[in-house]
Amino acid sequence: MPTLIESEEHQALRKAVSALGKRYGRDYITQVIAENRYPTELWQEAAKLGYLGVNLPEEYGGGGGGIAELSIVLEELGASGAPLLMLVVSPAICGTVIARFGTEEQKRTWLPGLADGTKLMAFGITEPDAGSNSHRITTTARRDGDDWLLTGRKVFISGVDHADAVLIVGRTEDARTGKLKPCLFIVPRDAEGFSRNPIDMELTAAEKQWELVLDDVRLPADALVGDEDAGLLQLFAGLNPERVMTAAFAIGMGRYAVAKALEYARQRTVWKTPIGAHQAIAHPLAQAHIDLELAKLMMQKAALLYDAGDDIGAGEAANMAKYAAGEACVRAVDQAVHTLGGNGLTREFGLASLIIGARVARIAPVSREMILNYVSHQTLGLPKSY
Repeated sequence: MPTLIESEEHQALRKAVSALGKRYGRDYITQVIAENRYPTELWQEAAKLGYLGVNLPEEYGGGGGGIAELSIVLEELGASGAPLLMLVVSPAICGTVIARFGTEEQKRTWLPGLADGTKLMAFGITEPDAGSNSHRITTTARRDGDDWLLTGRKVFISGVDHADAVLIVGRTEDARTGKLKPCLFIVPRDAEGFSRNPIDMELTAAEKQWELVLDDVRLPADALVGDEDAGLLQLFAGLNPERVMTAAFAIGMGRYAVAKALEYARQRTVWKTPIGAHQAIAHPLAQAHIDLELAKLMMQKAALLYDAGDDIGAGEAANMAKYAAGEACVRAVDQAVHTLGGNGLTREFGLASLIIGARVARIAPVSREMILNYVSHQTLGLPKSY
């Protein structure tokens, strides 16, 4: 019997992905991080089961679903303690943009590999001086005969060391206005003039963060994805799924933290009573659960609108979902650690590392303040201060 929110197919997908995640769990991710390697085993098994490409078109080896299905995959893996950050990047952003706007050759070249796990693509938009203002991107692309020359810098780019290519957001000059406009380019990892440097992060994750330097990287004409004059539309076609998937990442992490706290609160006994019986413990955990469920509803709405082709409606909902999920995740992790007391800071229980991880959803891919700006201007119609 389907619910009003999710179909029987979606419920079955949740159950199946949850089972996969639990076979790996937090201990697996912790081990991967300690060994300074990539979660290859989980990534490959998820690919084999069809989860990596669940949102990609069937004719290119995908599952024929949408961001709704892919967000379920990431949320359930996160709830088991084994999230895959590159699900946000490779199939959700890059796969979506190529599927919607790529040439037939680009689709054939990339989508089957993204779906079956044999190829991985990173996404480069953030720059040292641009921050959340994508209009200030200075990575520029200029024509040189039939080729493009790309020059610039990117920072906080995830998973570049394992990616076959990076979908780079650059800017080209509009011949009519002289102004710079965004364009998307597929840059192979071994392209001449394309280098990377690791960023030393206190955040512990299997996926490393990188600075990219592009020094007159020469690309063929077919490296451009989509229409040169429709860059902004194409860019946000990737950024809306990114926000939905970031919400899924945060909700999964929050659910994992609350589950660990509930397990502890049922067992830990003080003065002959489990601490979970006390409202000072029970109520904050109940509130954390409510906040996560509310964020999940908005995430589901955003995914539904996006998959239905309503880019404007999806943009508003995706921003709200990302905001709500980021806030809910931080509070859930904080309350989980607090529930365990000193044990919440030990390696044995594995919650302390989530304190830093939870902050990511407030900061990336866009800060909560910029989302509040978006809602203020786009939804409420208030004037801009910038």
